[in-house]
Amino acid sequence: MKVTIDIDCTPEEARAFLGLPDLRQAQEAMLVEVQKRMEQAVRSMDPETVMKTWLPTSLEGFEQMQKLWGQFGGMKGFEKK
Repeated sequence: MKVTIDIDCTPEEARAFLGLPDLRQAQEAMLVEVQKRMEQAVRSMDPETVMKTWLPTSLEGFEQMQKLWGQFGGMKGFEKK
């Protein structure tokens, strides 16, 4: 035997029925704060700072990848001279 029940209600009605709190005001306040912080972070990052932050780690990762592939099967051309 199979029973199907369709409930047609809004999210607000479902929350109220289940006794869950309404967090819309807290969520909106948090979104405003997140937006402010993101805007501050974007304003403080100039292209030079971004490159200095990202470039060293990407170069180290590239060198490690070269060493790894050089160790696989003793491939030539990947070793650092």
